[in-house]
Amino acid sequence: METEENKIAEEKENGFGKGRPKGAVNKSTKVVREAIAELLSRNSQYMDRWLQRVAEGDEVLGMKPDPYKALDIMLKMSEYHIPKLARTEVTGKDGEAQEMVIKWGGKK
Repeated sequence: METEENKIAEEKENGFGKGRPKGAVNKSTKVVREAIAELLSRNSQYMDRWLQRVAEGDEVLGMKPDPYKALDIMLKMSEYHIPKLARTEVTGKDGEAQEMVIKWGGKK
């Protein structure tokens, strides 16, 4: 009969307990992203009209023109299609300040 320790050792050898690989998408996150993509896809024919209504206003609905808000909506929607770039910090050796040496041509 296998002992508990042998079972745990065997599972570790087979890769059990390592969790999700780095960069792998969570299942619920994937479902939400797909749902948002589907919603945008179904309503893409109306989006231009809606944005124009926000930008130019609509007297019937009592909406004042707000081009800034229309642009903000557009930018927020684009985040789902154009990934944001991660910010990175450039440092010198061992996290110290980076040293920059500039040399001009010519003789000493």
